[in-house]
Amino acid sequence: MKTEIIKIEDNTKLFEDIKCIDEFGNEYWNARELMRVLRYSKWDNFEKVIDKAKSACNLSNNNIDNHFADVRKMVSIGSGAKREQIDYKLSRYACYLIAQNGDPRKESIALAQTYFAVQTRKQEISEKEYSKLSEDDKRFYQRNLTRKGNYSLNIAAKNAGVKNFDKFHNYGYKGLYNGETADDIAKRKGLRYREDILDNMGSEELAANLFRITQTEQKLKRERINTEKDANQTHYEVGSKIRKTIKELGGTMPEDLPTPKKSLKELEKEKKLIENIKK
Repeated sequence: MKTEIIKIEDNTKLFEDIKCIDEFGNEYWNARELMRVLRYSKWDNFEKVIDKAKSACNLSNNNIDNHFADVRKMVSIGSGAKREQIDYKLSRYACYLIAQNGDPRKESIALAQTYFAVQTRKQEISEKEYSKLSEDDKRFYQRNLTRKGNYSLNIAAKNAGVKNFDKFHNYGYKGLYNGETADDIAKRKGLRYREDILDNMGSEELAANLFRITQTEQKLKRERINTEKDANQTHYEVGSKIRKTIKELGGTMPEDLPTPKKSLKELEKEKKLIENIKK
């Protein structure tokens, strides 16, 4: 981890790098990792900031447990001895409150205040507005997230030793689609050669793939996967587990979801055509 925080972009990357995703797709930050990024050297001092943030959370009529989940784990202290260590799973809102109650003299705190304030607001807006979107607009929204997610996943895969990215992504598809590769999915959907399969998915199918993408990235980083073989297997396992979860919840298998009549590229062309006519 960097010891100096020079630019907002660098700090933003640090906040994103330590972000975690749980089994339900919810994002969170570990308090002890956030402490290091915010350049607090002692847990006792940082815990005082957390306590202030909890009070602010309570005063705003939010459930503290929903934003500051108490996590206790045993850590080694040498010679085979262990002791219990407290930590917290923090929501984005909790991180924002911590930044607001941190030491204002720290440059890292000022940058965190800006980052979490902006990101919290963006999240609130997207969640509120998403339910009101049409299916096509939901597709555009989810496709944008999968595009960004695949970019981050490719970086994590490269760091894990992946060289054949087509093969790597096919392992993920095989796990989620019961053995189907990207080409198999394209053929089943009746797509033209090299037509993007993600552009031809509905919002529900895109959401399942987004979960596969984000969970694989996190697992590669968390377990420090460092061989192409293990990275491929990890992608397959994540896809398989998501498929199993969908089945257990009584959901529709990805391959059984309907393929939209028009691809996102076709919809985009239509939008541009309408815009040009209006001009």
